[in-house]
Amino acid sequence: MKKLNHTSRLLIAIGSLVLISVYFLPFWSIYLIAPQYPEGLSMQIWLYQISGQVEIINGLNHYIGMKHIKAEMFPEFRFLPYVFAVYILMGLLVAAAGTKKFLAAYLGLLLIGAVAALVDFYMWGYDYGHNLDPSAAIQVPGLSYQPPLIGHKKLLNFDAYSYPDTGGWIVIAVVALFFFVLCFQWRKRSTESEMKLTGNNIYKATAIVAIMMAAGCTPKSEPIVVGKDACAECKMTIADSKFGGEIVTTKGKVFKFDDVHCVAAFLKNRSVELSDIHETLFVDYLNPTKLVNVKNAEFVLSSQLKSPMNGNAAAFASKAAAEKTSREFDGSKVTNWATLYNILVK
Repeated sequence: MKKLNHTSRLLIAIGSLVLISVYFLPFWSIYLIAPQYPEGLSMQIWLYQISGQVEIINGLNHYIGMKHIKAEMFPEFRFLPYVFAVYILMGLLVAAAGTKKFLAAYLGLLLIGAVAALVDFYMWGYDYGHNLDPSAAIQVPGLSYQPPLIGHKKLLNFDAYSYPDTGGWIVIAVVALFFFVLCFQWRKRSTESEMKLTGNNIYKATAIVAIMMAAGCTPKSEPIVVGKDACAECKMTIADSKFGGEIVTTKGKVFKFDDVHCVAAFLKNRSVELSDIHETLFVDYLNPTKLVNVKNAEFVLSSQLKSPMNGNAAAFASKAAAEKTSREFDGSKVTNWATLYNILVK
């Protein structure tokens, strides 16, 4: 059998060991985005558990008759960690044996495992989206709610996205590295002297993995400049920032607003696609230089607040701060963004 050179075997061994990190990272993600949830609701699938905002998703899905998601509905969690350990061990054995045929067979088994995982995920999604409770509060004849296998799908007023998470991308990068090693070795001609991976070749192989695993630059918010910045929705110059907010896109563009009502209108009009929103923030009413992520913000709604565009709602960094301020206004209400959004867009 033709042997792999030392550097190729070393790369396979390192790649196999890198796969251990997948035990500590989510493998797959499902995101749900809607105007009332501009930051999205997420569920992460690991090798042995599920995490994320599962309870909120279950609460929403209950109304349309979908099953409650819980770890017990995934029998795969009981054996997946062991199957993955076998794949890691096989990779190390391929590195030790150092033959092209073993590497090719190993890659074939990896592809079989990947296809089996996708088929299993599809079957779960089909059952989850089609096997609905006939007594559900909301029923739409002929409509199912199967989440996408990979990519995007519209489910009622939600945009659903399904794609690999950090652990999944690591597996993809490592498998790509293994294919690179195999292709490099098979390109050698038997009539030529054996080529060796030079330092530049190693750098190229490492760069391929690094590029696939590297995260892009994180978009950032900007301070609202009173008297200079204009509201992206009503186009008025922002004269009072304490009722304002910002939407930061995935490409780093920042939209600024002078009122929560303008933020709600901007989202309702889909001025930016919800999938392109990186972050939605609101000015802390008690500290106007601070921006609070919509996931953490609590709002006080009161006609006595008198915001610029009559949204009459202010954001706070904590529920305690919101409740304390609410007591200063008769008839005020403490709420979250999902509820406030529905009030503002009526």
